[in-house]
Amino acid sequence: MLSVHGVSARYGEAQVLTDVTLDVQQGEIVTLVGRNGAGKTTLLRCLMGLHRSMSGRVELDGVDITRRSSHQRARLGLGYVPDDRGIYASLSVEENLLLPPVVDERAWSMDQVYEAFPVLADRRRQTGTHLSGGEQQMLSIARVLRTGARMLLADEPTEGLSPLLVQQIGDIFRSVREHGITVLLIEQNLHFASSLADRHHLIARGQVVESLDNSEVKEREHELLEYLGI
Repeated sequence: MLSVHGVSARYGEAQVLTDVTLDVQQGEIVTLVGRNGAGKTTLLRCLMGLHRSMSGRVELDGVDITRRSSHQRARLGLGYVPDDRGIYASLSVEENLLLPPVVDERAWSMDQVYEAFPVLADRRRQTGTHLSGGEQQMLSIARVLRTGARMLLADEPTEGLSPLLVQQIGDIFRSVREHGITVLLIEQNLHFASSLADRHHLIARGQVVESLDNSEVKEREHELLEYLGI
């Protein structure tokens, strides 16, 4: 579904990513794991077309999207859940959900969204300013699903959430995978990542230094937690 070939990126004179190459297969959940400042968010921004000072090639389902704009990538089925969630504070939950265009016939209906996210159904008339962090995160994910995205990029979806909400977010991603949607997410919570994902890419100093499956993560959990500084 997603192929990243030799992607490098800079902020001015600072090199942030160097020759990043990875693949995500259809229907997988794959994580990017690494310390803060390793380049994970920059990589997602490059994939979404939000960081233009980059080189390399990005393909979505066999289509070269390297030179496509962000909105063109979105229309091809690439969805983005940023770390700041991007909720429109003055709009209601329902208005946030109705705002983005539908780009694929597989887009979730409002009924599907409210069934999967019952808390959003309860809060549908409330504005973004009245939502908790967990509710905002659910709205951010649901809004992308409303577009019909085939591939979801998510930046630290569990950051700052309670253990109960982390569990709920995990259930949501499992449901997303059951609907055939592929997921690439940044995650610092190693236990959460290994309970959810198929594979993990360890990012350090702007490079993929290791690619691990779940069995390897569990065997080396203590070592990896030390490496991540957790």
